[in-house]
Amino acid sequence: MHKKKIILSDMAPKAIGPYSQGVVSNGHIFLSGQIPLDKNGELLDGAIEKQVELIFDNIRALLETQNCNLQNIVKLTVFLKDIQDFDAVNTKMVELLDEPYPARSLVQAAALPKNVDVEIEVIAGLNENGDR
Repeated sequence: MHKKKIILSDMAPKAIGPYSQGVVSNGHIFLSGQIPLDKNGELLDGAIEKQVELIFDNIRALLETQNCNLQNIVKLTVFLKDIQDFDAVNTKMVELLDEPYPARSLVQAAALPKNVDVEIEVIAGLNENGDR
């Protein structure tokens, strides 16, 4: 079995269950699904664009613990409470991510933790030689 390193950051919300914020294993970073919680665990309620922005702030903070950034993301999975938010999420992601874009799945979910509108999970690749 490959070794795994647990990611911890005070700049992102703590796990709200029996899981880690993220795990590094076999050259990849696996982040747990992020919902629109600030670093203190307070839920952001409001426009889907603001929620997505906060989620990516948290993802960025977790990736930075490994000297990585949003460009290291190779796969995103987006869960939406309402598929009608699809276009708004896409618009925000174009603002936040640079090309080439990561692979992505986007699905409507019947329910999400804390009844939020969106959850995003990430797989990222580690940098070679620590370079960004």
